[in-house]
Order: sequence, then C-alpha cells, then structure tokens
Amino acid sequence: MGMLRKELIQLHMDCKDSQEVIRKLAESFVKCGAVRESFVDAVLEREKNYPTGLPAVAYDIAIPHTASKHVIEPAMAVGILNKPVEFHQMGSPEIILHPQVVFMLAISDPKEQLTLLRRIMKLLQNKKLLDDVKSAETPDQVYDLLHPAVDA
Repeated sequence: MGMLRKELIQLHMDCKDSQEVIRKLAESFVKCGAVRESFVDAVLEREKNYPTGLPAVAYDIAIPHTASKHVIEPAMAVGILNKPVEFHQMGSPEIILHPQVVFMLAISDPKEQLTLLRRIMKLLQNKKLLDDVKSAETPDQVYDLLHPAVDA
C-alpha cells in the first residue's frame, strides 16, 4: 500500500485555525490504525516549535508531521479547507501563510521522509496539479491526482 490513502482525504473541511485542522487530520490517522494515540498531541506540539507552512506556486500549503516513534505504518492525509487558516512558515516562523490545502505525513522510517518531502516539493512547483487538487469534488479525484506523484 502506498502512503496516500483515500480514507485520509478530507474535503470541504471547516476549521477555525491550524490546530483544529491538525487535530482532525491526525485523529483520522489514529482511527485507521496508522499511528499511536500520542500522534495527535505530538503533531500539535511539533507545529508550535517547527512550523510547516510553505508557499507554493498556486497557493500556500502546510505539511504537519512528527517523530517516527508515534507512527505504526506510513501514511499521508490531505485536507482541503473551505477557508484558509493561518500557519507559520517553515524556517521563517515570523511569516504567516494561509494554506487551504494541508498534507499531513506519518512517516515510520526517517530515511523515507526525505524522499517523500522531495516528492512534495516537486508537487509544489506544479500549479495545474495544485489547482486541480483544490477544486477536486471527491476523495477519489484527489487520490487519482496525487497518487502518481506521491507513491511513485
């Protein structure tokens, strides 16, 4: 099984802030058995100290994640929000970004993290793909768009 899972793709999310987005996505990982219960708080805590917002060619995104000790099996979630929320920028936390698409990662092997982050960085250069993801109507559409790029 690849990283990206249809049951972890959430569309039309209504969230008041980044914490709510992170909590909802992280809880979906717990529900499908990909991570330990500790994952939810660990991702929230890590985001405070090491923010994950990134500017991309089409719009801002965020890629919240945490240490592999909270992960049972690798997985990736996608959350598409009705309205953007504030995330601080990775590496420059004083900059506030407004992602409307969030990729959450559960990585069990730290060596895989680099490969996956490279693939995501490549995605961020593809404006058409990002636009198509944001306007997708179903989890299946998001999966079909992202699967070849993420699980290559």
